[in-house]
Amino acid sequence: MHLELASRDGHIEPAEGISQSPLAVRGLTVSYGEKPAVFSVDATFAPGAMTAIVGPNGAGKSTLLKAALGIVQPLSGRVTCWGRPLHTQRHRLAYVPQRASVDWDFPARVRDVVLMGLYRELGLLGRVRARHVETAMACLSRVGMEGFADRQIGQLSGGQQQRVFLARALAEGADLYLLDEPFAGVDVATEKAIIGVLKDLREQGRTVVAVHHDLSTVPDYFDRAFVINTRAIAEGPVAQAFVPEILQEAYGGRLAGAQIGAAG
Repeated sequence: MHLELASRDGHIEPAEGISQSPLAVRGLTVSYGEKPAVFSVDATFAPGAMTAIVGPNGAGKSTLLKAALGIVQPLSGRVTCWGRPLHTQRHRLAYVPQRASVDWDFPARVRDVVLMGLYRELGLLGRVRARHVETAMACLSRVGMEGFADRQIGQLSGGQQQRVFLARALAEGADLYLLDEPFAGVDVATEKAIIGVLKDLREQGRTVVAVHHDLSTVPDYFDRAFVINTRAIAEGPVAQAFVPEILQEAYGGRLAGAQIGAAG
């Protein structure tokens, strides 16, 4: 196994070829005002694996993901998916945003939200046929939400809302799933349901990349870790990249001894 450690200029040499990587960034820099949120970051995410993006608050984890997707405009850098420009591969990607960033007052039923994941098939006219509804219901069933199909999305709990957005991503039938803090603010049952679905996707050969904040669950949930604090610090298998000395470099005094022990 190969561990990728950032050099002093923040660049990482890829263990996996860029042409095989579902998501690779080179020299990515994003700034909010004068201070960079992400500075000259290289990352090569391995196919068919579950990778956690970890780092302290303000480290640029979510910004990295959003910039890679073009949601946030980077100052510089290049993004490829399977060695090709992002815009040519968007049909192979599914994105689950932070729950806090969604307008839950929007008057939509749970089933309708999941049907949004079929937008490529539905087209501009949005003609929903029986097979589309069947697909939506199957995706809801995978996350344990089939009984809520007619419920207004704003009437659900936080954990239920997160499950619905995962179901919408499943409906897209993507090869790469990008999730921003999928376990934030959810109950234990929802967390177990989500991680079960994500592991199933990995078993199917799909790739999962998730911004994650709970260090204690990284070894159980993920295969690989990408550690960042504005600059890339380490990338590799959890057993090698997610170790106390690397986490200490990323978190410094903000990493409690108990967390280091759990992570190591």
